[in-house]
Amino acid sequence: MLSPSLLPDPAVPAALLQGALMMGGLIVAIGAQNALVLRQGVMRAHVLPVVLLCTLSDWLLVALGVFGLGALIAAQPLLLEAFRYGGAAFLVAYGWRAARQAWQGSAAGLQLAAGGGSLGGALSTTLALTYLNPHVYLDTVVLVGGVGAQHAGAAQLGFVAGAWLASAAWFALLGFGAVGAARFLRQPAAWRAIDALVAVVMWAVAAQLLLTPLKQA
Repeated sequence: MLSPSLLPDPAVPAALLQGALMMGGLIVAIGAQNALVLRQGVMRAHVLPVVLLCTLSDWLLVALGVFGLGALIAAQPLLLEAFRYGGAAFLVAYGWRAARQAWQGSAAGLQLAAGGGSLGGALSTTLALTYLNPHVYLDTVVLVGGVGAQHAGAAQLGFVAGAWLASAAWFALLGFGAVGAARFLRQPAAWRAIDALVAVVMWAVAAQLLLTPLKQA
């Protein structure tokens, strides 16, 4: 009979699933970064480097949140509550904007100005849209990291792995899926459907934050 110390931690699968679902729920928002990945896919230009850069950036930010900033926030109840309500307010507002665009029809489409046709331009634009966007820190470092920091040991690593898997799968699907769906993605109706989905996801995550307080580690 195996000793308890040799048995796998039963909390790991649940933490992995939680990390994947939470990261997946947040990452599907069609913001500037995702619009850039879609554009590169539709244009069939530097898709793999852009997808890899977005994925590695998310991995870095998740690790920073879970093992650094997330733990700091979890140790400060007032700060945690501020981020909780601030994050929920942002998500509600983001969802409202997406719902309004879905109702009225968004003219933005794929008109995001990316960094020209060069690899360097595409990568520099990706870096700017990732690290100069304050929302990425709210989503990935504060919200995801704050929840991941509540886990301990192997469960914490499982949460990070789940978030990493969700990020890698999303950007690969977004970029390479756009390559084969260029004609569909150029249709205004497709963007209205995407905006409607974003609104539902953002409001669902906001409700989770408001109804399930983040607990101090």
